[in-house]
Amino acid sequence: MSFLSSTSLMRHVAILSAAVVFAAGSASAQFAAPAGASGSATPSAGESSSSAWELAADNTGNADALPAAPAAEGAAAAGQGGGYQSHSLWSHLTYEVGGGFNAPTSESSRYITWGGQLNLGAGYRFNPHFSTLMEYQFLDDKLPGALIAQTGATGGNAHIWSFTLAPVYELFPSHTNDIYITGGGGFYRKVTNFTNPTPTQYCTYFYCGYGYTNQVVGHFSSNQGGWNVGAGFSHRMGGEYGDSKVKLFAEARFLDVLTPAMTTSPNGLGVTSVGKDTKVVPVSFGVRW
Repeated sequence: MSFLSSTSLMRHVAILSAAVVFAAGSASAQFAAPAGASGSATPSAGESSSSAWELAADNTGNADALPAAPAAEGAAAAGQGGGYQSHSLWSHLTYEVGGGFNAPTSESSRYITWGGQLNLGAGYRFNPHFSTLMEYQFLDDKLPGALIAQTGATGGNAHIWSFTLAPVYELFPSHTNDIYITGGGGFYRKVTNFTNPTPTQYCTYFYCGYGYTNQVVGHFSSNQGGWNVGAGFSHRMGGEYGDSKVKLFAEARFLDVLTPAMTTSPNGLGVTSVGKDTKVVPVSFGVRW
């Protein structure tokens, strides 16, 4: 009886051990299954990159987490070619600084000669093609000898300053080199001065002395409207993606200041006459941004 009891006990132990081993194997198989449909937690070398992206999306629950880098490259590419990505007010502001020379047309050469000029401007860029500038311009020109002689003075000059509204249309804004058309009109003031050498005292650290400087002894002026039209060439100054707003420019315009015809004796000098309109061709070089 004792032998049978021992045999029965051993048989139950063997059955129980087999059941434990089977249960452990089943549990191990259940935990290993979610690692991947193929039974492996990591893609094999032969699997495609798209499968790897899908696997990463399944594990994280966020399909957009990893493709962020290509989107950044697309944004950078969108900035190439002079595109304007920002929509803030400040990003649309534009400025210019320039200067150069100007010369009269043949019909105005009896009343004005050549001289220098200065241009300053600020405005708003509506889109890559079109902007509008409020410009300040100052022209400093000489007077013809015949006009000066009428008054009895020995020298003279004409100063013209203006505030104008000037639209600018760029033909190829996404290119490094561009051509643009501009023009506009506004308020102009012209002052014609006649000068004579006048004794002037000057002093240095060691002594004082006298010399001669040209002083205004007579002048006349007028306020009126005017207009201009012209074209120019610009060159974009690089940028990380070729999208810099800084451009060098060279332009020429035709300017007509609508001055009235006038006959006067400025400040008691001799009588002098000038015809209507002052027409000059300003040539400017500068930078816009």
